[in-house]
Amino acid sequence: MASTALFTEERRVRILELIREHKKMTVAELCRRLEVSPATMRGDLRDLDREGLLVRTHGGAMERWRASFEQVSSKRSNKNLQAKQAIAAEADRLVDDGDTILLDTGTTTLELARRLLARRALTVVTNDLEIARTLEEAPGIQLVLLGGMIRKGFHCTVGPAGLRMADDLRVDKAFMATNSLSLEAGAATPDLQHAETKKAMIAIARRVVLLCDSSKIGKQSFVRFADLGQIDTFITERLGDEDRLALEERGIEVVLAGKAQS
Repeated sequence: MASTALFTEERRVRILELIREHKKMTVAELCRRLEVSPATMRGDLRDLDREGLLVRTHGGAMERWRASFEQVSSKRSNKNLQAKQAIAAEADRLVDDGDTILLDTGTTTLELARRLLARRALTVVTNDLEIARTLEEAPGIQLVLLGGMIRKGFHCTVGPAGLRMADDLRVDKAFMATNSLSLEAGAATPDLQHAETKKAMIAIARRVVLLCDSSKIGKQSFVRFADLGQIDTFITERLGDEDRLALEERGIEVVLAGKAQS
């Protein structure tokens, strides 16, 4: 059952990729590309249309232009950089020499990785190629790179191979990035496969630390990868009193970067 669900998810990711590439495709074209029946394809298109990811047309589907989309890593690297660096500095305080930690892919976690170069006896698990390159020559760090398919433009791996590898590991702390965070929907990302990888990362961690600058708070993305109840510590640079209280009432430790903690 699990393999069938994963295949369906991967197929729908591929449908979206094809629609983005060609702007519009017929059911027959999609069936030929993905080797499925018209009935299966119509069901996929119906569900993806209902989720707002494409527009069904007579006999096919077309791209849906959305106000919110996921920028590739190169376009996100300098966005809110000061906030990300402050958040990374707070996260760095939570890392002890001798820890086994996980760094999720992201520009904020990359800033954290840059602060870890002088650590001793640290094991770092990641699926981010830029983080791996940053830490590769650090003498006191043992680096574990999760395998899988390269997500082009995002410098990271996703897919079943990484999920299987992660399932055999255990880490003290997972430092997770997110595209959005809301009290209603939790932490979410636009990509289905990316969400599955993030879920696998959270599942192997004793402590989950979410790094999220304030521009992402109160927003929602397509796929939730963590409920608020799965987050132990939340680090941001700015947060309203009402939201902070709501998070703390759910048992989440809230850390405001660059500010004295009460």
